[in-house]
Amino acid sequence: MSKASGGALGFLHKSHIVAEPGYNRWRVPPASIAIHLCIGSVYAWSVFNPPLTRELGVVASSAEDWSLSSVVWIFSVAIVFLGLAAAFAGKWLEEVGPRMVGVVAAILWGGGFIIGSFGISTHQLWLLYLGYGVLGGCGLGLGYVSPVSTLIRWFPDRRGMATGMAIMGFGGGAMIATPVKGWLLEMFQTAPDFLGAQDAVATIVENGRVFAETAAGRVEVVIATAAQAAPFGGEAGVYVIGTGNTGAAGTFMTLGVVYFIVMILAAFQYRVPAPNWKPAGWEPKPVASGMVSQNHVHIDQALKTPQFWQLWIMLCFNVTAGIGVIGVAKTMMSEIFGSVMPLIVTAAFASTYVFMISVFNMVGRFFWASTSDYIGRKATYTCFFALGTLLYLSIPYFASAVATNPAIIYLVGFYIATMIIFSMYGGGFATIPAYLADMFGTMHVGGIHGRLLTAWSLAGVLGPLAITSLREMSVNSAIRDLASRVDAASFAERFGAPLAQLDQLVAARTVTIARLMEIAPAGTIDPTPSLYNTTMYCMAALLVVGFIANMMMRPVKEHHHHDAPAAARVPGE
Repeated sequence: MSKASGGALGFLHKSHIVAEPGYNRWRVPPASIAIHLCIGSVYAWSVFNPPLTRELGVVASSAEDWSLSSVVWIFSVAIVFLGLAAAFAGKWLEEVGPRMVGVVAAILWGGGFIIGSFGISTHQLWLLYLGYGVLGGCGLGLGYVSPVSTLIRWFPDRRGMATGMAIMGFGGGAMIATPVKGWLLEMFQTAPDFLGAQDAVATIVENGRVFAETAAGRVEVVIATAAQAAPFGGEAGVYVIGTGNTGAAGTFMTLGVVYFIVMILAAFQYRVPAPNWKPAGWEPKPVASGMVSQNHVHIDQALKTPQFWQLWIMLCFNVTAGIGVIGVAKTMMSEIFGSVMPLIVTAAFASTYVFMISVFNMVGRFFWASTSDYIGRKATYTCFFALGTLLYLSIPYFASAVATNPAIIYLVGFYIATMIIFSMYGGGFATIPAYLADMFGTMHVGGIHGRLLTAWSLAGVLGPLAITSLREMSVNSAIRDLASRVDAASFAERFGAPLAQLDQLVAARTVTIARLMEIAPAGTIDPTPSLYNTTMYCMAALLVVGFIANMMMRPVKEHHHHDAPAAARVPGE
């Protein structure tokens, strides 16, 4: 036994989980899918955006509540640390095996949720970043890479399908997590204290904040609409800040415990094939395409090839184009169509939209990765970039058209376009390990894949940054434009402060586009559906760059090949 396989955790080492002769390789994918289903719930992060941005106000955001942009960045930090952990753990994975990595991932991911729960209950944003973002993100990275190289070695005859299985669960995690999170939030939530209808409660505005006088003294309040209060069984009116519960803290704690248990059980199902193992009756076929190599490139040497950086750019830009949209998917659907189709695009509809994103994300991973076994990885990525560019360009059209003509055909077009985009987004993740194995061989594919995932880390910053910053610019511009059109007296009456205090009122979230539209002149077009147009144009431009990088892909030159012993070249090692 090697030194690395000893110690207190030696029983987790790969030397102790080598499969016996006759072991059924199809027992490995379920464990991989189970872990990825748990960590894939990160894609349902947008479900937490609404409650976290009104954790104090509960029915509506208060001045001290976290902003959407600050909450979205928690998701970004988790993705950044996913890539960093995967990059640094690549060699460690090859050394200790998938079981040990899976156990550590369970501790970090489950523990991250528990720490995040304390952050929510104490309203300490930094604990959310530390728990869910940093520690949870590291758990994401370790859990993500743990099965990839293992399944590629178990299925050398079906690389694309194997990586599709390994990563399919990650895309489907939100499919399960979205309704479960919604159910848990509803179960743990409680409505804040209700003071009465807005007209029946005397309120004053100071520095953009709203206060009410009660028998116990002055308290800060929020004014909720009927739609905002309905999920809590309340009615439109004045609610006391800090007296209710959105249910987010309890949901985090519950999920942390459940994810830890499931991931630990799944990690102990991992097995690795014996050296020189190969499927019964299978022999490597002669290479028909120059894009598939039978040679191997060392993990450190791979970074010196242009092919690695081309693939890095392709993954980064494909992910950037999709990850920002996924992070705010529920909010985006509500903002683009909710104001013009309120009877159709309800909160339930938006939640179902997030669920369907998960469905297409998951199905796309298996479909596109399996398809790449037949048409090739390069052709598959050509579809991603060419078709994706056209679909991203179609979104501003649907958004602008529905603002002036609320026809359901635009909603259907938007729905179909985004679902295809998300299927290709997931397909890009699932196909890239097989693309790497084709270019660099299977010997170090786990480590190389881990380092390539740093592209995901950067995309996790770029995507949400583009979405939130460009959206915020559009929101502020739209508010100023609407404020210039409304009557000053009507503004002062509605918001309890003069138009000159617009910036303070906006900062305190007292003035919003929706509330300005209530007093805007007749015929004013709601600017909300067009808030994401500029972002979509930027995303389409990124896909064009990825398309060029993919078209320039060539086989790795011979001087990069690893001169390893023959035994190291077999798929079963």
